[in-house]
Amino acid sequence: MLAAGLYPVPEGHLAAVVTYLEATTVPAGARALPNGVRLDRWTPDLTAYRALFRRIGTPWLWSSRLRQADDEVEAVLNDPGYETYVLREDGAMLGMLDLDLREPDIAWIAFLGLVPEVTGRGFGTALMAEAAARALARARCVRLHTCTLDDPRALGFYRSQGFVPYARAVEILPDPRGTHLPEDAAPALPRL
Repeated sequence: MLAAGLYPVPEGHLAAVVTYLEATTVPAGARALPNGVRLDRWTPDLTAYRALFRRIGTPWLWSSRLRQADDEVEAVLNDPGYETYVLREDGAMLGMLDLDLREPDIAWIAFLGLVPEVTGRGFGTALMAEAAARALARARCVRLHTCTLDDPRALGFYRSQGFVPYARAVEILPDPRGTHLPEDAAPALPRL
């Protein structure tokens, strides 16, 4: 029997606390992209998109775009109100930004991430400034969410960039390891 306020998570599933945040201004002291690094609009094919998504998100068990049917992901990526960008340096893909501009007056940063080998080089701060500027050029506020499966620094980073928490939820989802992600992804989080 579980103590009051605790709820069982079904076998083969994960639980995450999701925090929703919003901002109405571009981060103060926004950093520009370093010389030689570009943020390009990207119209990827599904295979390339999912490959970069996996490369960035596997340590954090990103799986939503991997669990969606191919035609559903392609419909989102091809929607005129949805924009995908790739961060590049010397042709190498370093990160991604997905902006969902389909909701009136509110822009969502659907995905923002860097490949693991470039974290800590200041690209995240510059990428966030670009994301906020592009979003706020079209909407009164920009929103995003993060969860307890994400990089433990994510929530603090978003708050340092001017994002303010406004809601919280608990998500229970199928564990993507062994189906959509490698068995050894996120080894600090035990599989049940």
